Amino acid sequence: MVDLLGRAGRVDEAYGFIKKMPVEPNERVWGALLSACRVHSNTDIGVKAADNLFQLVPEQSGYYVLLSNIYAKAGRWREVTNIRSLMKRKGIKKTPGISNVELGNKVHTFLAGDQFHSESKRIYQELDVLMGKMRELGYTPETDSTLHDVEDEDKEGHLAVHSEKLAVVFAILNTETRTAIRVTKNLRICGDCHVAIKLISKITQRGITVRDTNRFHHFANGDCSCGDYW
Repeated sequence: MVDLLGRAGRVDEAYGFIKKMPVEPNERVWGALLSACRVHSNTDIGVKAADNLFQLVPEQSGYYVLLSNIYAKAGRWREVTNIRSLMKRKGIKKTPGISNVELGNKVHTFLAGDQFHSESKRIYQELDVLMGKMRELGYTPETDSTLHDVEDEDKEGHLAVHSEKLAVVFAILNTETRTAIRVTKNLRICGDCHVAIKLISKITQRGITVRDTNRFHHFANGDCSCGDYW
């Protein structure tokens, strides 16, 4: 119910539902509410959901990052810094984003800004071409997806080289036109990559599946199976 109400944008009602539950809400309940707050930019309830999660699972870095995302989207950089300081004091480290794609019985792994892959030059060249085509379709980088208090141009550069984009482009370069692309990500896919991969699926006419920590995202013809809610 919390997830359904959150998907409908009824975040206040979802929070009210939790408060009236006859049982103690667990991590999954508060996690669903926090995710809804991120999507619908509800900072106040997001903080309450995060506080409960920090008590239930204090070592889970993902919830700290989610709250940081909510603060960053609101431009509240002091709070973003406070969350980072809290993580540091508790010894909690953000897991680096890693994307994998299997090709020819070999798993290829990418990090954000990866320069170590043998085909890095080709990947970045093709990514530049795709970025140009994406902009022609109206794409503008979702700079809210990066947690750095810097100029938008710097944020755009950081977003452009996220690991899932590199993995998708690598797969495009090395598979047949009609071959479906499957990528796994060890973290939640960011908002900018989600928008970008939708457009890439439309430009290349390729089916692309990304499995992140929450669900499978099936991209085709510019749409995603999650309905832009994750």
